Amino acid sequence: MADRYIGRFAPSPTGPLHAGSLVAALASYLDAKVAGGQWLVRIEDVDEGRSVAGAAESALALLKTLGMQWDGDVLWQSRRGDVYQAAFDRLGALAYPCGCNRREIADSRLGTAPDGSAIYPGTCRDGLAAGKTARSLRLRVPPAGQDEITFQDRFAGAVTQHLALDAGDFVLKRGDGYWAYQLAVVVDDFEQGVTDVVRGADLIDSTARQIYLQRVLGMPTPRYLHVPVVRNALGEKLSKQTGATALAPLNEDDAVAMLHTAAQALGMRMGPSSSMAQFWRDALPAWARLLEVNGTD
Repeated sequence: MADRYIGRFAPSPTGPLHAGSLVAALASYLDAKVAGGQWLVRIEDVDEGRSVAGAAESALALLKTLGMQWDGDVLWQSRRGDVYQAAFDRLGALAYPCGCNRREIADSRLGTAPDGSAIYPGTCRDGLAAGKTARSLRLRVPPAGQDEITFQDRFAGAVTQHLALDAGDFVLKRGDGYWAYQLAVVVDDFEQGVTDVVRGADLIDSTARQIYLQRVLGMPTPRYLHVPVVRNALGEKLSKQTGATALAPLNEDDAVAMLHTAAQALGMRMGPSSSMAQFWRDALPAWARLLEVNGTD
């Protein structure tokens, strides 16, 4: 482990926390505690249009109920527009306005990126076409042959992505006026001093873009650990969109059962717990053993 460890859990308040959210929260919390580090909480509500009233407060209350107390103050992305603008301004000619809509990008037939988004064909790289108005702001990626990003994921091992081929120039500010996830998360991780990012494997395909953005902004790259995502009976990632049930423990036994379910999803080997205190006593060495088995540390 690094001498200094700062981790974070960063839920989006588009609905209540569910079993999939808890897996990511538990992994990030345990990783920080095993390392003797800090665990921060950030509310990723930069997309204010999708935020559900009360969801963030409910998530914070649930973390406390489950015994996961964060360090320091909670950071709210919706209050940090000026910080994101300042970071964007530093990019200079690497950033440019784009007038393309989603249909036009999809019609380019370049295919989809690993995360399911359409690969941008570079239509507006050299300026907006006549009659076009800016809809979004994009970041230029290096040309094919110079676009390889490789990082070592602590669970998945070496991961390589070619930005020009796999993503294209990506959005930093969206057509609806909200700053994009890629920029906000990079800036926030830097400003909070995050050394280790532990999150769901559904975000692993965003990592190369974030590393590239870190490099052009002169920011250090944290270590990454992407944990398995929880899936429903149809094999879909458990999410608000796929009908994930909100976590609402009625008592301590409920809370312990939820924590055990999350630990099992991570592959942790633990015996039954008669109380929450016992769960946390057993969970720390169980996570350390899991890291050792995976050759992570």
